[in-house]
Amino acid sequence: MTKTIAIVSGGMDSVVLAHMLRHEEHDLHLVSFNYGQRHSKELDFAKQCAADLRSPHNIVDLSGLQGLLKGSSLTSNDVAVPDGHYAEQTMRITVVPNRNAIMLNIAAGLAIAEGAKYVATGVHGGDHYIYPDCRPAFIKAVDAMLCVATDGFARKGFGVLAPFLNWTKGDIAAKGDAIGVDFNKTWSCYKGGDIHCGSCGTCFERREAFNEAGVQDPTQYLATPDYVDPRG
Repeated sequence: MTKTIAIVSGGMDSVVLAHMLRHEEHDLHLVSFNYGQRHSKELDFAKQCAADLRSPHNIVDLSGLQGLLKGSSLTSNDVAVPDGHYAEQTMRITVVPNRNAIMLNIAAGLAIAEGAKYVATGVHGGDHYIYPDCRPAFIKAVDAMLCVATDGFARKGFGVLAPFLNWTKGDIAAKGDAIGVDFNKTWSCYKGGDIHCGSCGTCFERREAFNEAGVQDPTQYLATPDYVDPRG
């Protein structure tokens, strides 16, 4: 089996990623990050994913970064989480600067320490519009950088796996349904309430994904507003 370090937040994309890799017979070690995000509820779902897959799991405490990664609604409690479609300019306030690069670098260190061949991330095509660290150019660059940084220590063929890079979130929902992922064991909402708000960008994207995939959405939402994609 191929040893892989998978970054799992507890969200829909990363949980489907972990289950897909296990389905493909990867030997998984899951890693999650507390970077001082507005709520850590999603990390409970990451723990559940690790338990379901019977995989080792570490939560890396980066909460001290909260004061440094300021200005995002995900790390600053005084910045409100906006409602609306993900493509709206207002959603830029949810960007956490360079978050994926920070996580991938730490996961790569763990990979070298454990002799893993890959680090895996669930970034996907739908996020390219707003998040610069979810774009193909970023993954290509960070993969090249990590290969240089680990030269002489990494396993042959070491690199970053980002299988959803050109997928829509609907594609991810369809894949998860096909391999039996329990979507009730995933968390998307940026607001961190008792149930998904249904109104923030990531909740709306989740709702759209199930609709696009033709998969029943088991999620309970506080509201189900309709938003128009500003890109047309």
